[in-house]
Amino acid sequence: MTRQAVLFDLDGVLLNSGPAVRTALAAVTTCATGHRTTPADLPPDALRRPRAEVLTLLGVSDPDDACNRWWDGALAAALPTTFPGVLRGLLALRRVNVAIGVVALQDRDRLPWYLPPALTDLLDVVITRQDAPAKPAPDGLHAALARVDVLTERAVFVGDSPGDMSAARAAGVLALGAAWGWHPPTALHTAGAHHLLPDPTRIGPSLLHHLTPFPAT
Repeated sequence: MTRQAVLFDLDGVLLNSGPAVRTALAAVTTCATGHRTTPADLPPDALRRPRAEVLTLLGVSDPDDACNRWWDGALAAALPTTFPGVLRGLLALRRVNVAIGVVALQDRDRLPWYLPPALTDLLDVVITRQDAPAKPAPDGLHAALARVDVLTERAVFVGDSPGDMSAARAAGVLALGAAWGWHPPTALHTAGAHHLLPDPTRIGPSLLHHLTPFPAT
């Protein structure tokens, strides 16, 4: 049988990184403006907006310079952990010889300290924005599948943003929406999710049951 693959977005899907990102946004704002800023001061939809846009709203005059100076340090001070059930589900996929990959917007040089080692050990491939054009372009998904030698019709992609769903559909990969992530399920459905997953305990070999039959795009 042809090998199958499950690809994932990283933040908000495998990693419970929302609190860390919100803390980092507040810390960078504090350093850049000289005024104490806490996560409570962030807009409610901060995780769904571009980082530079949020920092501008908070009064940071040069978000790119501020992030170059302080982002990694702020993020490293509040490292995320995996969602409950993620490692168990990935291990179950590994046991049945399913290829496991991540297609993320993170920088590659951040991954050695950002990813929990237990998660890194279970990944066959990681594609970052340095490796391929960022989602919603499909290039990252195609690159990941090429590295593990899996056909698009034998793969699923689990993401938590409209851009993730668009990337999966453009790549010809079944799009599964992570309802526990940063974007509401309605947004994932509107963006073309073939199915919605209610919580991270659904990660495992059962994800591949959605491949038969493969929905028309």
